[in-house]
Amino acid sequence: MSAEPVRREPPGPLTDVPGPSMLGGGRRRALELLWIIAVTDFKKTYFGTALGYLWALAKPLLLFGVLLLVFTQIFRIGSDVPDYPVLLLFNIVLFGFFQEATNAAVGSVVAQEAVVRKTQFPRLVIPLSVILTTLFTLGLNLTVVFVFVLAWGVTPTWTWLLFPVLLGLLVALTTGISLLLSALYPRLRDLGIIWSVLATVLFYGTPVLYPLEIVPQGLRDVIALNPLTPLFTLARRWIIDPSSPTLGDLGMGGWRLAVAAAIGVGVCALGLWVFRREASRIAEQL
Repeated sequence: MSAEPVRREPPGPLTDVPGPSMLGGGRRRALELLWIIAVTDFKKTYFGTALGYLWALAKPLLLFGVLLLVFTQIFRIGSDVPDYPVLLLFNIVLFGFFQEATNAAVGSVVAQEAVVRKTQFPRLVIPLSVILTTLFTLGLNLTVVFVFVLAWGVTPTWTWLLFPVLLGLLVALTTGISLLLSALYPRLRDLGIIWSVLATVLFYGTPVLYPLEIVPQGLRDVIALNPLTPLFTLARRWIIDPSSPTLGDLGMGGWRLAVAAAIGVGVCALGLWVFRREASRIAEQL
């Protein structure tokens, strides 16, 4: 008897096989990797240098010295602002964290191409490790800044206890933007240059160098839409000068504050959504 021919089913349609998710391997593994990478990168940054961590403090101090000279001796904007030197240094350190973290996060995933291509690596760890490393530097810088604030003669108030709230909001906004930029950069390589320009625009469009009350009302309404503006305005009032104008005094209460908050929350949500969507496709775009 002859054997019956084996019937073979026709092949089905090809389907996409998704790559590793942004938390590939589980949350616990992602958190462990995040801590290890951030600590290692922080140590590597200053390993073998003559001054070590002091190099991280030198940049904001040099910028502070130049800007203090310009805005007190040339333009004299800061001459009429109480405690302007400590306010300027405080703002430069805070904005420096935002700018440094987002700039470094843009190309962070592409820089780890070998890891992204070959291993089941949680993609989310890459930009978050950049932010955490920068946050370590911010913590050390803020320690020096608060010593300077106290030495200048600023009296601590109970509102200093609210500073972690502002810092948490700043870190959340920085994280949202960093996730968005790092997820889109593999597709749009011009994004690095574009963001470096936008970050500079934000530096001047945020009350870092000047108090908001000296800005004309029409331009103030535009600056009020910047999610960083209420954070820096509150930081000034809560930490440096309790007698400075409130958000309401500056016309930033009500719907203006709601719009700025909505933009900030929207950016964070968009960054997380885009990174989640792009995480499994990143290796294809490298």
